[in-house]
Amino acid sequence: MTFELKMTEQQAVDGLRSTFGNEFVAADVRGFCAANNIGYSTVTKKIQKYKVGKGKWNLEITQESVEQIENSFAAPSVEPVVERSLVPEVDDTFVKFGSFNDLKKIIQSKQFYPTFITGLSGNGKTFSVEQACASLKRELIRVNITIETDEDDLIGGFRLVNGETVWHNGPVVEALERGAVLLLDEIDLASNKILCLQSILEGNGIFLKKIGKFVKPARGFNVIATANTKGKGSDDGRFIGTNVLNEAFLERFPVTFEQEYPSPSIESKILGGVASKLGVTDTDFCKRLVDWGDIIRKTFYDGGIEEIISTRRLVHIVRAFSIFGKKEKAIEVCINRFDDETKQAFLELYDKVDADFNLNTGDTNESVERV
Repeated sequence: MTFELKMTEQQAVDGLRSTFGNEFVAADVRGFCAANNIGYSTVTKKIQKYKVGKGKWNLEITQESVEQIENSFAAPSVEPVVERSLVPEVDDTFVKFGSFNDLKKIIQSKQFYPTFITGLSGNGKTFSVEQACASLKRELIRVNITIETDEDDLIGGFRLVNGETVWHNGPVVEALERGAVLLLDEIDLASNKILCLQSILEGNGIFLKKIGKFVKPARGFNVIATANTKGKGSDDGRFIGTNVLNEAFLERFPVTFEQEYPSPSIESKILGGVASKLGVTDTDFCKRLVDWGDIIRKTFYDGGIEEIISTRRLVHIVRAFSIFGKKEKAIEVCINRFDDETKQAFLELYDKVDADFNLNTGDTNESVERV
């Protein structure tokens, strides 16, 4: 192939490709120049944008494309989606009980002291953490863990924003940098992908290998995990989906609090506060709900029934009563989630604490719709 003395960029590219393919080195270019009586510097200037290293060229990759890739990895973090304060709001209906004071001391100390809270569903584990942070005006970042939660969800990853690829911090990194309390809710639903938090649970921060950045924990950062089990799975099958967590992972939580349901006196204050806020004046109903819950739990622990009424469920009933105005309907719609046998057992137990309660709700409460 012959070329004119003045070679265009396209001619140089076509000639080199036809001779050496898409990849070649300086010795190849010199041979090409000698064969075509063209200066080496003239040709290298024409193919400058394809240079991928010292004395190396690749006609499929341009410097512009390389810079775009490099820029995507060096892109700045996206600003936090939420710029407002992450301090939870104080809830006037909250009543402290159980290990709340100890939990509050840990958060107040601003020491890194990972804490595990275990207990049955609906007994205020998450609520206690939120209100401890609210009372101390500490920022809280809550992550709801599922079997699908992975490193990208927790630590962060690249996102497409306005047509550009940028790094976006995950909730764990946000908490680290802000010195916030990180709440891993329902952690016993996690898979082994949660092990990406090992170094963080040692208080060492984390290296973000995708962007080459090390994030140190700011003062006050801590990790609190809640679970219905102790990370050993659910033996009785009540919490389907919970998993056996790695022993080394669990060992990184130095303290575990076992959260029980509140005592009847505390639960009376809880329901009373909710009722007052909702404008419910029937205090006797609240008291009977507490007595009912206590009987159900004792029967459950004795093996008489297979289900239990949580404090959260009792609060739901008070809210339903404020809406419908009838205790029969409030109770029924809130326990409809249980199977018929359990539901009937619950109704019969309530009948024991409330002589005015009409067990035959289907006849007396026209507003109850059975679906």
